[in-house]
Parts: sequence; C-alpha cells; structure tokens
Amino acid sequence: MEVSAIGLGCMSLSGAYGEALSEAAAGDLLRAAYDRGVTFFDTAELYGPFVNEKQLGAGLAGIRDKVVIATKFGFKIDGHSPQTQEFDSRPEHIREVVDASLQRLRTDYIDLLYQHRLDPAVPIEDVAGTVGDLIREGKVRGFGMSEADAASIRRAHAVTPLTALQSEYSLWSRNVEDEILPTLKELGIGFVPFSPLGRGFLTGGVKPDTLPENDWRSKMARFGGENGAKNYALVEALQALAAKTGHSSGQLAIAWVLHQGEDFVPIPGTRKLERLEENIAAADIVLSAEDLAAIDAAFPQAEIAGGRYW
Repeated sequence: MEVSAIGLGCMSLSGAYGEALSEAAAGDLLRAAYDRGVTFFDTAELYGPFVNEKQLGAGLAGIRDKVVIATKFGFKIDGHSPQTQEFDSRPEHIREVVDASLQRLRTDYIDLLYQHRLDPAVPIEDVAGTVGDLIREGKVRGFGMSEADAASIRRAHAVTPLTALQSEYSLWSRNVEDEILPTLKELGIGFVPFSPLGRGFLTGGVKPDTLPENDWRSKMARFGGENGAKNYALVEALQALAAKTGHSSGQLAIAWVLHQGEDFVPIPGTRKLERLEENIAAADIVLSAEDLAAIDAAFPQAEIAGGRYW
C-alpha cells in the first residue's frame, strides 16, 4: 500500500480538540490536503462518533479513487465519551461496523481497516480471520491494528497479514521502540505514528493550563500543572533548536519521526490550512546524524512528566 509521506489524522475535524468543523469546512481542509499531495486520510467510527466518517465521505467523494482511507472498529458505541466505551470486536459486530462505515464514507471498500484497540474478550485470531474474510469479499483492502502488543501482532499476522500498525509515537511518546518497532520490521509491517506532534504540544502553541473544558487534552496529565510546566521547558529547548535551522519545532518533531524508519507514515492532525502546509513541508527536511542527536538531547526522555493519557 503506497501513500504520501505524511497523512492527515482527521479526528479533530469532528471535535475532541474543540468544536467540530462544519461538513463544508472539513471538506475544504480535506481537499486542500489532497491538492498539496496528501493521499492518506485516517478516521474512525468512534470520532464524533460517526461524524468524522461522514465528513470524509462528503469531502473526498469526488476523489475517492485517488486517496487511501483508513478507519477503525473495536468499540460498542453508546453515546458516552470515548474514555468510557466498551470494547467490541466480535466478528458479527465487525461486519456491522464495516457496512455502516462504508455508507458513511460513501464508498464500497475501505483501504485500511484497523482494530482500534484489542478486545480481551475476543481472540485476536477471530478478529484477523473476520477481516481476512472481508478482504476476500472486496469490502476491505488491508488489515491494521492500533496500540497492540507484539504478541498480539504476531498472532494476528499469522492469520491475516497486517499492512500497518498505528500507535502513538513522537519525541515525548517512544514506548514502542523497544519491542514493537523491531517486531514490525521483522514481519514487514508498516508503521503509522499518530500524534507525532504530541497532540499539538510539541508545536509550542499549547501552553500549560490554557485549554478549554471541551478540549479533552485539558484532562491529560502532561498538559497542566507541574507536569505541563516541565514539559513546556522541553518544548522551548526544541524551539530554540528549530530556530537555528529555520524550521518550527513542530516541523522538527515530524521530521524526527520520519527519520526513524523508511516505512513510517505519521498522521498529524490539524483544523487549520496554515498548519496543514507547515506539517506537509516537514517531509522535505533532511536531518543529519548530528541533527538527530541534538534533537534527542533537547528532549531527553527521562525529563518527560506525566503519562500519555491520565
């Protein structure tokens, strides 16, 4: 599966980091991304919920055959917040989700279908087998997993070969390096890092304790209080380093991710055209070994304060 060097994470279009964009405004941004070379768009039924897929279905309708759309299943959606959703990867539920997603996306196939999170009640072999059946039926073209452990990846891959794993990865979230990334390399599975900008924090545009209540980052441990202050000092060091190269700290953060592997396709999200253009330009940045070492030194892992979520 071939896609642009940088994709677009679409979750924020339907809310999460503030008010949802209108379908028209979301469509404008999606088409602007395509016009600038982006061909990989990431969504999920959970985003909105359902709204995000509808936005993509409308916004990409005229260019569907020219783009790669990834969506996800794995939750029993009951209208509550994403943090309280129950897992549901039963084979019959996967089929229900896929049929509904196809309608919302206005398409007859999904390029890349991820299991959003592992379901401890359903053997991963059953999940992989169901997606394999959907691939053979033409409804899906590639199988993916999100935030899965190495053992589950191996078990799933043995049933239906995985196209990609999606997990959080950035300068302040590097927990996949020890075991997950070597497993992907061994098995020939691509890697899609989400939140390569640390949910916007690495850009320097999100000051600690400044997020509104309707922004779910305001509840995350790394964004406020003493943790937020410590982490922002690291961002300021990254900004100083970026200034020497004529780039933004966000561009440096994305470029760093791109240099970690040839088959890494980060999917930064944004709601603004100027940020979209800034992110896309990061694909052209060439970093030397000395540059990468300097970035690592500016953002030491031991000094990151707070967990990824809570």
